[in-house]
Amino acid sequence: MFKNALVYHIDQWEPPTQSDIERRLDGARFTACRPSQPESAGWVEPRGQRHGALIESVAGQLVLKLCSETKPVPGSVVKEQLEAQLDKIEAETGRRPKGKAAREIREQIVHELLPRAFPKRSTTLVWIDLKARRVLIGAASPKKADAVATQLVDLFGGLRLVPLQTQLSPATAMAAWLSDKQAPAGFSIDRDCELKRPDSEKALVRYARHTLEIDELGEHIRQGKLPTKLAMTWNGRVSFVLTDTLALKKIELLDAVLDKGGAADPADDGFDADVAITTGELQRLLPDLVEALGGPLATAAGAPQPGASSSGVDVAPWDAVAA
Repeated sequence: MFKNALVYHIDQWEPPTQSDIERRLDGARFTACRPSQPESAGWVEPRGQRHGALIESVAGQLVLKLCSETKPVPGSVVKEQLEAQLDKIEAETGRRPKGKAAREIREQIVHELLPRAFPKRSTTLVWIDLKARRVLIGAASPKKADAVATQLVDLFGGLRLVPLQTQLSPATAMAAWLSDKQAPAGFSIDRDCELKRPDSEKALVRYARHTLEIDELGEHIRQGKLPTKLAMTWNGRVSFVLTDTLALKKIELLDAVLDKGGAADPADDGFDADVAITTGELQRLLPDLVEALGGPLATAAGAPQPGASSSGVDVAPWDAVAA
């Protein structure tokens, strides 16, 4: 279900009514880019069935899917046509456009090329856990996740999301685990790691499929390199790569989870089971990870971000959706 994820805390929200939810989602459906439109984003059916629901509720967990389309124009083509036009204007007038004038010509070229550009689409899953006041966005890049979070805020008025923050930065915690050759409780350190020097040199060391219980790693850390990626496993059930931006990459449910999933309903497309199993595991993994990173950091409002499930959100409107 999720290969990558970034987590946000619901800092503030007054959930809309069921009718308002339906109206907002219907008004924000995905539509393809128009001929001269460079990008478009909107909500599509999480289950993948045309004309289906735009929000799914499985065991109280809410799932949405955002579809984004872009029409990239090759920079080399733009540059080539821009140079040709600038040469032509210079030959005719004796002056070569610069600054604002050149930028306006470039923008016009891009506008003219857009109808011929090939669109590229991508989808991003969103999981809303109201009881834990948590939103998980299926992206590894903070920039992409923030763009999806903005779409959520636009969709649900009054929603305020804050990226999950912990008392210890992931880089600091990972450095301690590697130096001490000791994983936090409930976790094990796997065989992949990346360290980078944060100064201008940007020196990089990467280990792949290599034992990490070596003195050499501690020496790299003492020399100023900080871990930016570390492969880990939680309770023998979920493997992932933790990054210095608190993103989880390469999330994989292991055999200990999948072997106990039970027989699938032949009439089911597998969506409900996938959501239930994945969210169930991550609901337990995330609080343990937050604890391993020193606990949650207080929000701007002064209240700590919850590391585990908590109450306090009015879920009645969403219960109506689930019904």
